[in-house]
Amino acid sequence: MCFITFERMKFAWKEKLRLIGYFTFRRVLNALILIISYKASTLLKRPLLKGLPISIAYEPSTSCNLQCPECPSGLRSFSRPIGNAKFIDFKKLIDQVKDHVMYLTLYFQGESYLNPDLFKMINYANQAKIYTSISTNAHFLDEENCKRTVQSGLDKLIISLDGITEESYKIYRKGGELKKVKQGVRNLVEMKGKLKSKTPYIIIQSIAFSHNEHELDEIKTLKTKWDVDDVVIKTAQVYRPEDSSLLPKNPALSRYKFENGNYVIEEELPNKCWRLWSSPVITQDGQLLPCCFDKDADHSMGNPVNEGSFESVWNNDKYQTFRRRVFSDRSSIDICKNCSEGVKVWNN
Repeated sequence: MCFITFERMKFAWKEKLRLIGYFTFRRVLNALILIISYKASTLLKRPLLKGLPISIAYEPSTSCNLQCPECPSGLRSFSRPIGNAKFIDFKKLIDQVKDHVMYLTLYFQGESYLNPDLFKMINYANQAKIYTSISTNAHFLDEENCKRTVQSGLDKLIISLDGITEESYKIYRKGGELKKVKQGVRNLVEMKGKLKSKTPYIIIQSIAFSHNEHELDEIKTLKTKWDVDDVVIKTAQVYRPEDSSLLPKNPALSRYKFENGNYVIEEELPNKCWRLWSSPVITQDGQLLPCCFDKDADHSMGNPVNEGSFESVWNNDKYQTFRRRVFSDRSSIDICKNCSEGVKVWNN
């Protein structure tokens, strides 16, 4: 599943206030330049890149303890290396981007808590005054990890919960246990109280499937029942036609429509993409990707961690050629064909 970038997330007011606390003059000036250059590019229909990204997704691990059927990590179907990112590489990247990046997503594919250096990464980003967010399947939120999570300075933790019963939960989260997720949430909420911490901001995120759509109203009540900060319902993304049975029957809960015997993206995507200005992805082995839909790094623009610098890769000819292609014929690009640019998200 593709992460929801912070530009698209509906933030609660207290989370907005915390994010504003990470603003600096240089970051705000860069963001303004970036936005203006993107707006000019959409008007002229060609990329005029100025500025550097304000958000980055960094992949701590490509390993996962679950086998979710629509996830390359869960399917064990990667064509790229499986393993954990090294802290020394993470530190090198943060040192390069800290003057312009204000939001760091510490997940892409895999389970972030499998990286033994995860808390060092969060803490280092926190020292650089960068907002940090993680998505997890919550199977590693024992008391000690919850303590380290709170103490690390993590701003937001998204917990995946795709069913309210063990039976429905295991249909998608194969190999998982709902009772572990529930206990992990309790551990984290209790640890925040014990340490008198307002963070991390805890979000329960549920993907709408055919097997759990009847449970979504009950899942929405968990904000109060579990004393978490928010509940988000996200539409499902499928890659293979045989998995269309996962899609909910209610069209309001799907990003797809059934047309000519096939499921296709409901929204018609324009020849432009804000993500190519705002929010690239760094894989665990240091490759810079245009967005989170490039699961196998087929469109790697270079390796700013091990070769050159972030800025040189960000502005290189290969990246600019890709941006030009998006502005002229986006529908011909494989990773764009299943893009959730028009993804439906429900927030409590």
